[in-house]
Amino acid sequence: MDHKVRKSSVPFRSNAILAQTLWGKIPRVTLKCLKELTTKFRFSVAAGDLLFLEGRWYVTHAGLLGIAERRRCIGITTSLQSQVSDAISSRWVFKATVYRRSAPKGFVGYGDADPTNVSPLVRGAEMRVAETRAVNRALRKAYGIGICSVEELGYLSSPPERVQGKGIDSSHSNGNGSGLPRLRDKLCLLIRKYELDPTLVKRYAADFCGTKALRDASRDLVEAFISTLAEEAAKDRDALICKLNSYNQLVEVKP
Repeated sequence: MDHKVRKSSVPFRSNAILAQTLWGKIPRVTLKCLKELTTKFRFSVAAGDLLFLEGRWYVTHAGLLGIAERRRCIGITTSLQSQVSDAISSRWVFKATVYRRSAPKGFVGYGDADPTNVSPLVRGAEMRVAETRAVNRALRKAYGIGICSVEELGYLSSPPERVQGKGIDSSHSNGNGSGLPRLRDKLCLLIRKYELDPTLVKRYAADFCGTKALRDASRDLVEAFISTLAEEAAKDRDALICKLNSYNQLVEVKP
């Protein structure tokens, strides 16, 4: 009985109206996604379960804990992975396990945090951020939630009060005016961390985004490039250096 009451208390119409009041006009296809999240998981925009960032839905830690309570999660455990953590550099890695009655072995998720991938607002609390990220990933696995949680974002580890004003289009903004940190700063951090050639990285970025210059690319494309660059650098830096050097060679052979 309580299940039915709770379900009817989060109608899609209310979620859609409030979402567009907070974040402006939302595309129809994205509203369909909101309808599915509302129907399947009973997430509430008013309760802070979801955030709409740069055209995508993100679930919050509170939203994930809410679904764990509604689905009667029987336990969550966390443990620090000391072998891959480093207190001196404030890098922490946690393992979280979520237990359901139908799956007693549990669902495992890992989360990491260090000063380079957390918001300046939570610097000094990297250990707590890492644990939260681990719990979020485990909960998403346990309940089949495909969208990312906002706390897992490298540049935003606590939800803002207002991310994007009504009527503001940030699709062609590389980090200005939306309240989010500049993508340029994130790219600079990667360049410094892996000691990459800034000029070659910019050429690679322009080629990746299909524009003459990086500044002409949309924010979504730049974000995708930064994610790709981070993955390639972490996986095989030498291979990435070879790729970057190829852009230098292309310039040299031009007439």
